[in-house]
Parts: sequence; structure tokens; C-alpha cells
Amino acid sequence: MKTNHGRRRFFRLCGVGVAGATAASLGFAPSVAHATQPRQYKLLRAKETRNNCTYCSVGCGLLMYSLGDGAKNAKESIFHIEGDPDHPVSRGSLCPKGAGLLDYVHSKQRLKRPQYRAPGGTEWQDMSWEEAIERIARLVKDDRDANFIEQNADGTTVNRLLSTGMLCSSAASNETGVLDFYFARALGILGMDCQARLCHAPTVAALAPSFGRGAMTNHWVDIKNANVVMIMGGNPAEAHPVGFKWVIEAKIKNGAKVIVVDPRFNRSAAVADLYAPIRAGSDIAFLMGVVRYLLENDKIQHDYVREYTSAALIVREDFQFEEGLFSGYDEAGKTYDKASWMYELDEQGNARRDPSMQHPRCVLSLLKQHVSRYTPEIVEEICGTSKEDFLEICGILAETSARDRTTTFLYALGWTQHTSGAQMIRGSAMIQLLLGNIGMSGGGVNALRGHSNIQGYTDLGLLSLRLPGYMNLPTERQTSLQQYLAETTPRATQDGQVNYWKNTPKFFVSLMKDLWGEHATAENDWGFDWLPKSDRSYDLMAFLEMMYEGKVNGYIVQGFNPLAAVPDKNKTQAALSKLKFMVTIDPLATETASFWQNHGEEHDVDPTQIQTEVFRLPSSCFAEENGSIVNSGRWLQWHWAGQAPPHDAWHDGKILGHLFMKIRELYEKEGGANPEPILNMNWNFTDNYDPAPEEVARRANGYALADIKDAQGNVVRRKGQLLDDFSQLTDDGSTSSFCWVFAGSWTEQGNQMARRDNTDTGLGNTPGWAWAWPQNRRILYNRASADLDGTPWDPRRQILWWKEGRWTGVDVPDFAAGAAPGTPARPFIMLPEGVGRLFSLGAMVDGPFPEHYEPLESPIESNPLHPAVTINPTARVYATDRERMGHRQNFPYVATTYSITELFRHWTKHSLLNALVQPEQFIEIGEELAARKGIVHGDVVRVSTERGYIKGKAVVTKRVRTLTIAGQQVDSVGIPVHWGFKGSTRKGFLANTLPPAVGDANSQTPEYKSFLVNIEKA
Repeated sequence: MKTNHGRRRFFRLCGVGVAGATAASLGFAPSVAHATQPRQYKLLRAKETRNNCTYCSVGCGLLMYSLGDGAKNAKESIFHIEGDPDHPVSRGSLCPKGAGLLDYVHSKQRLKRPQYRAPGGTEWQDMSWEEAIERIARLVKDDRDANFIEQNADGTTVNRLLSTGMLCSSAASNETGVLDFYFARALGILGMDCQARLCHAPTVAALAPSFGRGAMTNHWVDIKNANVVMIMGGNPAEAHPVGFKWVIEAKIKNGAKVIVVDPRFNRSAAVADLYAPIRAGSDIAFLMGVVRYLLENDKIQHDYVREYTSAALIVREDFQFEEGLFSGYDEAGKTYDKASWMYELDEQGNARRDPSMQHPRCVLSLLKQHVSRYTPEIVEEICGTSKEDFLEICGILAETSARDRTTTFLYALGWTQHTSGAQMIRGSAMIQLLLGNIGMSGGGVNALRGHSNIQGYTDLGLLSLRLPGYMNLPTERQTSLQQYLAETTPRATQDGQVNYWKNTPKFFVSLMKDLWGEHATAENDWGFDWLPKSDRSYDLMAFLEMMYEGKVNGYIVQGFNPLAAVPDKNKTQAALSKLKFMVTIDPLATETASFWQNHGEEHDVDPTQIQTEVFRLPSSCFAEENGSIVNSGRWLQWHWAGQAPPHDAWHDGKILGHLFMKIRELYEKEGGANPEPILNMNWNFTDNYDPAPEEVARRANGYALADIKDAQGNVVRRKGQLLDDFSQLTDDGSTSSFCWVFAGSWTEQGNQMARRDNTDTGLGNTPGWAWAWPQNRRILYNRASADLDGTPWDPRRQILWWKEGRWTGVDVPDFAAGAAPGTPARPFIMLPEGVGRLFSLGAMVDGPFPEHYEPLESPIESNPLHPAVTINPTARVYATDRERMGHRQNFPYVATTYSITELFRHWTKHSLLNALVQPEQFIEIGEELAARKGIVHGDVVRVSTERGYIKGKAVVTKRVRTLTIAGQQVDSVGIPVHWGFKGSTRKGFLANTLPPAVGDANSQTPEYKSFLVNIEKA
């Protein structure tokens, strides 16, 4: 393995720097780019195309240059990619991953044509697209006809299919995602999921109950306005290098203090003002300790907390917390009855309130009681963070309770991929509410999304129990449209609140009109029965458990590599081997597509014993499609194709179009199980076999299906016109919109996502660049940046002001524009209370306050806070997985997985440039542990769990310390995730062989960040 010094020397020898290196300049690109300095040729006979990086969610701008003489049968070919200097976030920068994009586009692992693997077969066979589409359509239809569930045991219409599932990409365009939803829901598939489940699902589960929306509150450039940058649960210098420039700008130009709390001294820590180590999986104890410090030392923003949070609201008398359990726990079902987790209501149904915040059952009093146990001493005992470091961090954060100072929290997978990941994020939300940092420029809780469009695929509802725009899929208990809307539409719990989710009927009916078109009528409840109804979650881990039990026949895997991504790889391998058929749609040769192949010790299987039919369909990549993706800051950015898909690859939309139309054709000819949802699905485009992304994007925005009038009777939209925004949606069938939060993204004024005005209107806001949901708003909850009277907390960072009867400012108001200062409405308009929640009511599965529980595999004997309840009591663990859990006697070390700068998950190992700079698998261990085990730098080591083992080169480092936890010494092991048995790197082991299959209690995102291993010389 090359060290950082070795990589720099490698590039110096090649005569280029890392930032400027391309495959062409290293001599490894296709022949069209053989010149050693392609920049001098980039304008000669070249076409410039604007795009966005396909890797992380910074959404960096790209300029792609392609050659082609424009002749009818000539194909353009991209020969150079560089950063777009006009892009407000990246400003021309690309990280090492982005620098290797050309090698990804032209990777030797790009698939050329459809291929087939027969049951028990040992080789791929080429096949035509026509053969592939016909065979897959036949398999899907036959399975659906044999296993479709039209009614449940009670006779309720449920229209669901459980024997075929679909995994969706999180790097494809939104327009592909819309087609994914049409396709899967028309078939009745409930086993639908996307990469968000494995990465950032706890973000929505935590932030939506806290603030009203489950997204990054601010945006990348706004980080520069912070006074304190708290990095915990992430490593943005490594995972989001270009976005991290705004942390450095805050540090240099704003004098910001940067704090990093992490199990490893990582690259973010290297430029921080303060670094503190922490044991992986103990973050809630640290965060609740911070809450205790703020309350004990009266370091809260009192006016903000009183008026803009739930601190003053009174909770029911029967709510309790004792010995690790909240009231209502059912031991048999491992679930809570959450009835007591509610406000005490008055005769009008409003929450009772004590403005003094002294009532013993007001939220603030209960919070003080809850966190009283999290003393600096207990934080040190659980986390291993020294009391001195902890108190110094608390003091720095406490300074930003002042009205004119802000902290911003940055986190990523280091928080989401835990058994209690959602509650870690909740902890940061509570701290920021106490400090008054939500809605403020330079504040917020900023979820740094991983994949380039993981935000978009979450917005589009490509999860088992979701609908577009963060609505829930109806359950089988909701037997009518009326019941569903009554149970999902909240009523305000304080007088005068906006309570914007009261418009749920408008959002839902407009979605149904988009899905079923003219077939959705008032008489059939807008096609309500055609939607599949759930009885439980069929998320990725749940569906793989069914697969493992032999209850699933077919799986469609699009832009996803579950064999490399899902925890307990050996169990996933066994599950895939029980399928009758699997279809992969991907630009690259993935481990999942080749799960049946033997690759020696790294993947030792017998192909002749695996009877799964496998289809490998080649798709386009980011550089070969038009469409939009959503970055972490909720910006919908439109990108354009710089070349056609290579060889015989097809766009994802074309693949889905041909497959859906073939299945529909079979139902038209043969009939079958409940064909109505398929025949009535509004798959009606100019070309149904290859829907144009522009056409799909306009559908996502929404149309007026009849003249739309305002309250005064004025026509605001003529029939057939695109909607301006979601305020024009109706519940009477006169509007359609696939995703209500996207309404406004493509209007009669054109494609708002393609806008390129990078004018800074103040504080780094660039509202003319692309389009952000909702309503092109860049900072959520920004009404909270000013007090009740409209006076900004910090006049130097003023976002909104009241002028001439309206709110205006440097950003779009997150508030009713005409609601004058002093009105009862509060800033958190998506919550029925109108205030941010310190007490999350029944919105969280495992408690209205966060509580520290040990990871399922813990290095200590019991939970120091309550030994009788050591682990999260609501964590979902299947019996087959519980048998595969390890114990600290056999596996004494804590392991945590992570990513490195040069590689992105399992994609960039297919890019030659990236493979060259990080060619070989390694394991990071601390010097103390290495000395005890007799391991030296460069040794091959074997890391094992109860579930399997991997091998890699040892990197002995000072970055991982031995910590004292509950009176014992605990060592950690760092495991990068990137290698496998496919790609341009040296063959390696899949790191997900090691983590356990246990999910976050709220979102079922798996635990990758804290589990037990043993490590020895190989």
C-alpha cells in the first residue's frame, strides 16, 4: 500500500499533481485521449457539456469535453473532464475521486452488452436486448401471477407482491427514480428500497420529528458563516473534500473553531482546533452530556428556547423513564405503546404550556431530569473521552448560545450507521435548538449525504413504506382513502400555527392523478386501491431475511451492489443463491452480478450449486444522461449527456421502458393477477419505450388538469400549464404532481434546475443557481433567525426582514410571506406545534429523548447507566442474525468501517487512476495494539468476526488510541470499505463480511460503525 508520501511522489514522477491528474495525462486513457496534455486540445473540435460529479453529495460542477464530427452515425467520446469554475460550491475544484471520473467513464469494467448466466452455469453468455427483455418480463409476470396478494386474510384489498423485489440506485437521476417508482408500484412491489437505507435513512427519521423536514437544514456554502464547526459522526475532509473548503473558509475568514470528535484522528481532525477521541457507538452519551452542561450552566438561548421550541409544553402525567425504559414498553413484542409520549391537552385539543418553563412536567424540566445522569465523569466512563477534553468542547459550544454566534453540526455515516443512529442525530438537533442555532446562517444540523442523489431518491419515496414527498404508503389497516387521510393529516396542537402538513390531501390526490392519470377519479378514490398496502416494513434487511428463508423468487438490482454493501456478506451470498432469478442494471461489472462466480479465498463459492438465473444489463453512467440530481443542500441540478452510452448499453429509462411495456403487453394479451394497476399506470410518454428525462421532470413538477383559481376566483393556472409551486395543488383532482416538494422545479418559465446565475444575494446564498426544494429555499426554518417581533438575533447575519407587508431577504422565507411579526405562528411550519421538538412525542420508535445503549456487540459487560437494559430494547434482530453475533471474550476489539479520500465505496476501484493511488486493501490499527499482537507495518493481518473474516495489509498508526472504558482498556480497528473481487485494484475481500445484520431502531439502517472483531497476523 502506498502512503500519502508515496502517492505524492508517484504523481511527481508522472509530472502532474493529484488535482490535475487525469487518466490521459498518465497515459492510461482510451486512444482518443492519448495526448499527454489534453487541456491544450480541449477547445479544438470539442463540445463542452456541463454535468455534476456522480460520487458524493457535494454535487460539484463538471465541464466535460467530447470529440465527434457530428455525422449521423458518429459517436461523441469524452476525452477530458475538469471542474466548473462557475459552480457556487465547488468553484472549479475536484477531489481525487472527481479527478478520476474520465477513467470511470472509460473503465475496462464497463459492460458492453446484455449477458445471461444459466442456473448452475459457470460462464456469462451474450444475449440480445430483445431476448433479455422478453425473458425477464416473462419471469416477472409468472412470479406475479403465482404470488400476487389481492386481499389479506381479513378480506381487505392490499394488492401487493412480496416474492419479487427491487433495489434502486442512489446515483441515477431523479427522472430514472420516477420511472423506478412507477414500475415497482404498478407491479405491487413492497420490497423496494434504495441506498438511503444503508446510509442516511436515520437522517429523515431524526430530523423530521425534530424540525418538520428530514433534510440538511442549511447548505454547503453557508458553513463558512459558522463561529464553531462541530464535526462528529463524519469525516468531511476525506468523504466530501471539496465541500470541506467551506469549513476551512469559516476557520480562516470567520475565525471559526473547528472541533472533531471521532474514534480516529482523521484528516478532518488534522486541521481542527480541537480533537477528542471517542469510542465508536457511544455518541449519545457524549451528546446528552453536552445537553446537561448547557442546562446546568444556563447556557441556552432563553427567548429562542421559550418561543421556538417545545420546552414550555407540558407532557402527560403517565410519561415515565426508569432504568433504561420509557413508559409503555412491551417486553414480548420489543415495542413501545407510545400513548404516554404526548402533550397534556386542553379542552380545545391544544398542548398545555407553561411560559415560565418551571412546571415539573414541562419538556424542559423532564429533559433536565433525563440528562442529569450524563455527568462529565459518566461521559468519560462510557465514551473514553477525557473529562478535560469534554468540558472544553462543552464550553466552546456554549459560547454560541449568544444571539450573534452560531455552531454548525456536520455529520454523515459515522452517526447514521448505528443501532441508535437516529437518536444520535436527535441529540445534535436538541443541542442546536437549545443554542438557538436552527434557522440561522452558519448554524443548523447538516447531514452530509453520501451518494450524489441519495437525497433525491429519498425525496422520491423509493423506500419500502414511503411515497414521494415524505408521505407514507397506506397500511392494510387504512382501508379507505378517507381513513388514510384522516390518520395522516395532522391538526395543529397550538393555536394559529401554519401546520403545513394539513395539506396532505392535496399532495396525495395530486400524486394519485400523476400515477393513474385519467383512470384516477373521485368515484374510485383516485385509484387508492391500486397502491400496494403494507402490513410491515419490507426494507432491505427484512427482504433479505425473507430471501434467506427461501420466500423470494426474483430481484431487480439497479445501480446497487448489495453483496458488497449489505452487512454480513456471507449471509447475503446465501440469500441471493436462493433466488430463482436476479436482474442487475449497472454500467459496471459488480460483485453482486457475479455472486455465483468463484474468486478464490476472497469469494469461495461453487457455481454449480447456485441455481439462480442472472441477467446483467449494461446501463449508462452519469456522463451519458440528461437529468437532475439533488445534492445535500437540496439543490436540484440539471446535467447533460456528453456522449452516448458505449457499445450496446442503454439508458436506465430505456431499460425500464422496454421492460414495463413488455409486461403490460403480456397482461393485455394474457390477462393475469390483477392487471389494473399495470394497465392503468400513467406510463404515457411521447416514447413509452424510452421516456425523455425532460418529459418525466415536468411530470415530477406537476400540471394543472383544469383551470386553477385562487380564493378570489382569479385563474392562476390554465388547464395544461405547469404549476408554479405546491401552493397551487388541489385535492379535487384538478392538479397532478409526482413529488409535491419538487413543484416549482420546472415551470412555464422553463427548467429552473438548469439555471446558472451564481450571484451571491448575501451570506453565500445563490438562489439563481439551480433550484432547491422547497420553493427554492436555501436555509430551512429561516423565520427562526429573528425574534417574535422580527428583529434578527444577529444583525450581521440577517436572512429575513419584514418590509412593506411581506417577509423578504437574502433567502426565500420559510414562512407565510404575509404573516406579520407578532402573529401566533411559529417558525417550524411543518410541525403541528409550530416549534422545534426537544421532546419528539411518538415520532421515534425508541423514545422521545435519546438514551445511551450499548452496541449489540459491546466490549464491556453491561451498560453503566442501567445494567439490566444494556442494548436498545427496540433494535430489530432476526433469530438467524442473533446466532451470528460475537462476544467480547472471543472478539475483544471494537471495529469501525470508514471511507478514504481517493476511493468512493465500490465504484472508484473500477477507475484506473484511483486504483493506482490506493491499489491494495489495508487495516488500520493503533501502535499499542500492534505492539501487543506483534504486528508491524505491512504485515498481512486477518480480521475476523462470528460472521467471517477478511485479510489486508496492516497500517500501524498513532491515529487510533487505546481508550479506557468502564475501567478496562479498549482498542479499536479501522476498516476501509472499498475493495472487492471486481475492479482495477488488486483483488481484495469485501469489508461488509464483518458487520452484523442489526438495524437502527427507527430506520433499520445497519450497524457498520461499532462491532467486535479479533485481529491476528495472517
